[in-house]
Amino acid sequence: MTSYPWNYSDDPCFDDDGKWATKLLMECARAINDRDSSKIQHLLWMLNELASPYGDSEQRLASYFLQALFCNTTQTGERCYRTLKSVSEKNQSFDSARKMILKFQEVSPWTTFGHVASNAAILEAFLETGEENRKKKLHIIDISNNTSTLCTQWPTFLESLATKTSVHVETPQVKLTIVLVKESLKGSVMNEICQRMEKFARLMRVPFEINMINGVEHLWMVTKEKLGVVEEEEEDDEAIIAVNCAGGLRGVEKGKRGNVIGMLKSLNPRIVTIVEEEGGGSGDSCITRNDDDSDDNFVKCFEECLRFYKIYFDMLEESFATISNEKLMLERECSRDILSVLSCNDNNSSDDHRRERGVEWSMRFREYFTPINLSDDVVDDVKALIKRYNRSRWSLMMPSSSLSSSSSSSSSSQVEGIYLKWSDEPVLWASAWK
Repeated sequence: MTSYPWNYSDDPCFDDDGKWATKLLMECARAINDRDSSKIQHLLWMLNELASPYGDSEQRLASYFLQALFCNTTQTGERCYRTLKSVSEKNQSFDSARKMILKFQEVSPWTTFGHVASNAAILEAFLETGEENRKKKLHIIDISNNTSTLCTQWPTFLESLATKTSVHVETPQVKLTIVLVKESLKGSVMNEICQRMEKFARLMRVPFEINMINGVEHLWMVTKEKLGVVEEEEEDDEAIIAVNCAGGLRGVEKGKRGNVIGMLKSLNPRIVTIVEEEGGGSGDSCITRNDDDSDDNFVKCFEECLRFYKIYFDMLEESFATISNEKLMLERECSRDILSVLSCNDNNSSDDHRRERGVEWSMRFREYFTPINLSDDVVDDVKALIKRYNRSRWSLMMPSSSLSSSSSSSSSSQVEGIYLKWSDEPVLWASAWK
């Protein structure tokens, strides 16, 4: 057993609850904020001795946050980030990524929650409009984090569409436009996804077309022409446009989010579905380099980032076996986001960490759209999904005034949609708009 030159019993970070990582990491964050170099060195050394990416959840959490804190203090965040990104892209394999994604969806509703809620809402909106106006074309514009899910949302949608439209209306033509922002998929991976989707659509007997717009630099610069809306749908009285945003908006700079939502409004969609991880306080990089800055911005930002990933790592720990390559891959994906939040000044590094809470997204969307109340059928579909997993941990929560800024707040500050909770903590939010 390794011995350390300090007495655990004398250190308040090590008590009977065994949750030492959060306490040590917070102490280190406060030391960085206070620019206490001797304390920073001492705490980084302690964390280095205790942390391991292959240990228990405390050790793994400490390992990935230690990397970010070290890069923060040495101002090497951007370089480390670029290295991690390059390694990830070089090692990208469709088969290994697909295996990881499917295993994650098997053991946790983290991604499937949003898929089920959005699919059910889009299908319901189409069937309602189709029955009224005999619409025969459906164009889904998917602005989601598909580099992490490989478009696994859509086969189940095509299956549901084929099943339900056979009873209500003629099976429509479906056009799926995938918008990939910044992090592009390899050409071979894109081709594999398209071929599999087309093959499955033929199996379901759904007329289907898929297009991928790869490597978009800024989402707010995407035009209707780029999406193919003007040529095919803008004046087509048989077409319905649906926009799906699952984790795709948090990569947009806060100051540009209104522009993006306005762009979505210009598409005149029948429905917009949005799914986002429930987090706040990390809307911009936590980095502070101003010697005159005496506030505790870094500590607040670090605390929220740590809170969110502590929940995520605990969820992975309980969902996967002790030794799991898929769990390790998922955690390594998180390490880059953690690094980006805590040690990168460069906005180009910040791909996937600008989280906001559901109430904040609701306020943004209310400026352009009207909320759609998710029907009992949609909610029942989500409940049926959650029952497949650990019911003592996972639960569904409907919005309440406690999630808004105040119980007497105006309608513009009320939260819409539904929440997925892990151990009574809201972790994901889903809603629909028109």
